[in-house]
Amino acid sequence: MKGLKITYRLLGVLLGLLLQQCVAAQALNYSQYFNSPLLVNPANTGFNPDYDYRAGLNYRNSFTAVGGGYKTMGVWADAKLFANRFENGWMGIGGSIIKDVAGTGQLTATGASLSLAWHQMLGYKSLLSAGFSAGVTTKRVDIAKLNFDNQWNGQFFDVSIPSNEPFAFSQVGYLDLNMGLNYAYFASENFYFNAGVSMMHINRPRESFFAANISDARVPTRFNFFANASIKLEDMWILNPNIYFSTIGNKNELVMGMNANRNLGGNGAQQMIVGLYYRNRDAIIPMIGYSVNDLQITVNYDATISSLGRLNATRGAYELSIIKHGIFSSSGGRSVKCPTVRF
Repeated sequence: MKGLKITYRLLGVLLGLLLQQCVAAQALNYSQYFNSPLLVNPANTGFNPDYDYRAGLNYRNSFTAVGGGYKTMGVWADAKLFANRFENGWMGIGGSIIKDVAGTGQLTATGASLSLAWHQMLGYKSLLSAGFSAGVTTKRVDIAKLNFDNQWNGQFFDVSIPSNEPFAFSQVGYLDLNMGLNYAYFASENFYFNAGVSMMHINRPRESFFAANISDARVPTRFNFFANASIKLEDMWILNPNIYFSTIGNKNELVMGMNANRNLGGNGAQQMIVGLYYRNRDAIIPMIGYSVNDLQITVNYDATISSLGRLNATRGAYELSIIKHGIFSSSGGRSVKCPTVRF
């Protein structure tokens, strides 16, 4: 039994270190990636044909059973600029603040960014968008809470034994640059299609807790691709199929599925949201939500189906998103330059 406890302790430590390595290499992400649009692609900034502005909050809690867990939270907002000045286009401006905490070492990443995008109508049914964002990210770790292999005394990790790890810093910071493109096709008031691609960390900033002569670790460029559509069925349902693919270094993520909005009234002021998504070889993700007027609340649960389920006691991730849309009082009604799918 004692050996079994040591084995599970070691597995927990290894998983905690693995989580920290993944956080160091990966940008922050959510299962509800479509509800954190600025994080996926800066060209999404101000891409909000029905409204003048929107603001969102995201929270995710995962791997709570092992390695100290992984919590991610963020707030963001964007708005249209010059929507009334240009007949066939508008500018978007936005910003976000994101924070996550991972592992027993409390590896904490905090980022703040500003983004700009231009949205140009191509005729009456197409829209092309280009965006750019710049931000500052800081990461810190509590080294005193970490255990290392040479601190194992044969029975337990002895923190009084020097780790002999060549840490030079417990906190680092860097400038992060990103850019992206979007294309939207508005076929009719019953069908809409949108796809985008982005390059994140294009300046490949250095992030390492070691001196440069020991480690010159750089954040790899990350490529994101997404595509989605909206299909209205008899003023009762709007179906939203989605697919998202992200690659960074040798790590890939694929999320695909669909959510649907059910009209609970004659004018769409109240809507029920249900959905189901799949993360490749990792999780099944059921989702439910509710929308009233211009406020939307959505929650999901990531049910682990990979071998990781044996270590996290099959506990996946919980996620919440809250989004508020709005119209500036001077707009005099919905700010729409192109047809959109809505109730």
